[in-house]
Amino acid sequence: MSTVFNFTFVPWFRSVAPYIHKFRHQTFVVGLTGEAIAAGKLQSIVQDLAMIQAMGVKIVLVHGFRPQVNDQLAAKGHAAQYSHGMRITDPVALDCAQEAAGQLRYEIEAAFSQGLPNTPMAGARVRVISGNFLTARPVGIVDGVNFQHTGLVRKVDVAGIRRSLESEALVLISPFGFSPTGEAFNLAMEEVATRVACELKADKLLFLSEVPGIRMRPQEPESDDNPVDTELPLAQARQLLAELPAAQSPTDPAFYLQHCVRACEHGVERSHIIPFAVDGSLLLEIYVHDGIGSMIVDEKLEELREATADDVGGIIQLIEPFERDGTLVKRDRTEIERDIAAYTVIEHDGVIFGCAALYPYPEADTAEMAAVTVSPNSQGTGDGEKLLKRIEQRARMLGLSSIFVLTTRTMHWFIKRGFSPVAPDWLPEARKRKYNWDRKSQVLVKKL
Repeated sequence: MSTVFNFTFVPWFRSVAPYIHKFRHQTFVVGLTGEAIAAGKLQSIVQDLAMIQAMGVKIVLVHGFRPQVNDQLAAKGHAAQYSHGMRITDPVALDCAQEAAGQLRYEIEAAFSQGLPNTPMAGARVRVISGNFLTARPVGIVDGVNFQHTGLVRKVDVAGIRRSLESEALVLISPFGFSPTGEAFNLAMEEVATRVACELKADKLLFLSEVPGIRMRPQEPESDDNPVDTELPLAQARQLLAELPAAQSPTDPAFYLQHCVRACEHGVERSHIIPFAVDGSLLLEIYVHDGIGSMIVDEKLEELREATADDVGGIIQLIEPFERDGTLVKRDRTEIERDIAAYTVIEHDGVIFGCAALYPYPEADTAEMAAVTVSPNSQGTGDGEKLLKRIEQRARMLGLSSIFVLTTRTMHWFIKRGFSPVAPDWLPEARKRKYNWDRKSQVLVKKL
């Protein structure tokens, strides 16, 4: 049993270590829905947040209270009212919101204060700072509907939040704000988390939500043929949002997506939609390559794109050193020019720093990822992972179920990213005929 554990733990920890290093000193804003707390997930989520903070991440936690307010309204015999996807906060709803916010803040602070034995939080005590970091303004009257005490964020006390984070405390924010005259307003957790992330220029915005993420075909039911899309470039997410109907409830595909798009448009590099129902979903999304939910990435189109004929010279210059040392198979220059549409490139300041090609074999429901190259000047910055993600997206768009690579020196890099070794006989017949048995390349396959 010990040998099996060592065999699995060591490569796993090595694969996680780069992410621990990468995210140290970064700022994450986490939006925690009231539904997650109502479902009894608070304790495990708090444990995970404590571990993430212990690894050097600065955390701002914004909690929601939608079901808790509805429960209090029901207990008082008062119906919850919504319009335009927002709660109408009359005086009774305002009282319920204040009670729910106070109760949940107490529960969250208490959970972070416990050093629970026999848990990942054993001996840990996370200092939590909360306060009046938000100034609010009223929504007002929209299309004849008076939203009364429902508000929007007017201003975020960025300096105050940063001082608290620099003191190594976790910042807790309730979706409640006050006007300069002291009037209280009920705010939407999603709007608060997005605005705080934008103002802080946070590295990540993560929503622990009721939904698993954005599916490949968001308006169709869940199925094996309609999985969660693990990564959407901002341009694609923006286009998808324009095609979806306006969100009215948190389970609508556009509900969290609209906030993620807004965050990426205002300086947040990555925003995530992940399911609270999966135990450890925060850890899986942050520290595992493929993640578990959907990530919207603010990537500039000129950095990661499909190649054109003008890129042939840059690709040749990039791959030549790797061909000379035997890492790559030498390719005929006319072949690269002929197949240029198969290539994806990463360009920085007009220079190509990475490339990869996709050669489909539709008769075998698979495709080869070939000529995978990243400049030595760019290695370790994530360019290889960006290329892999884009090639996976291109293969999915072709309806293929897997991709494969042939490599002699970089098999461990691919194995860490979900590829599995197979015998050369696995190859499609057309590719098997071109296999170089003298080179003895390792064949690795990844299911999509």
